[in-house]
Amino acid sequence: MVHKTIIDELTRSKITKMLGDGRRADGRGMEEQRPVRIETGAIPKASGSARVFLGNTEVVAGVKIQPDRPFPDVGDRGIFICTAEILPLAHPDIETGPPNPAVIELARVVDRGIRESGMIDLSQLVLEKNKSVMGVFADNSVIDVDGNLFDACSYASTAALLTARIPKWEMRGDAPARVEGEEYDAPVTTIPASVTMAKIGDSIVVDPNQDEWSVMDARVTITTNSDGNVCALQKGGSSGFTYDELVRCSELSVSVGSRVREQIRAKGAAVRGDG
Repeated sequence: MVHKTIIDELTRSKITKMLGDGRRADGRGMEEQRPVRIETGAIPKASGSARVFLGNTEVVAGVKIQPDRPFPDVGDRGIFICTAEILPLAHPDIETGPPNPAVIELARVVDRGIRESGMIDLSQLVLEKNKSVMGVFADNSVIDVDGNLFDACSYASTAALLTARIPKWEMRGDAPARVEGEEYDAPVTTIPASVTMAKIGDSIVVDPNQDEWSVMDARVTITTNSDGNVCALQKGGSSGFTYDELVRCSELSVSVGSRVREQIRAKGAAVRGDG
């Protein structure tokens, strides 16, 4: 533990000094995201799926869609739930067992960004009000950890949802029944894009890699919709951001988010036949 602490302090000192000079260890600009690569159809048996590489961070997301009971207070809307897991092979520090608080937060941040954007029109997923609706479940599996799982999982879930096909179900008596051979595109209304920024000392960087993530003082993840409006924000870390820093972060979330959104949109269009 002492050895690890010493290494962490040396890493932080090196990174802080470089950032003070306007440089990052991997050669990127302060406001530059790592390359994003998106592959759809990663899980053939899923309703929708995607594999995303954000630098060396790798995530696979799969979508499962099936009838379910609605939540008691929203019987006129379908269900959307996002989950996340980090496989033990993804990083030396990851162990098997129940999800730790960091993994629970990861799932909640991704879930909130997609849900609050209104990406899926859940009102169109009702079989019988207050009785039976369609449940949409997006599950993320982290294959390789190299920082910023929030954005990688968000992009993977969004791409998987955008390419998802919903099997048709209808009520027959008191129970839903599958209409064989019929399915339709998920009712997508917008494409959310999250952008995570880290504060290290007095510097703010977009898309922190693992070394930057391990020494950051604070982080903020901001999700915007297709209109460039902020729909979700999550702050973490022991330190904080000034008002001006948050304004700048929100501006970056719009500009950086618009670029990755076009990548996701292009992948979705190729699958959905939108052009």
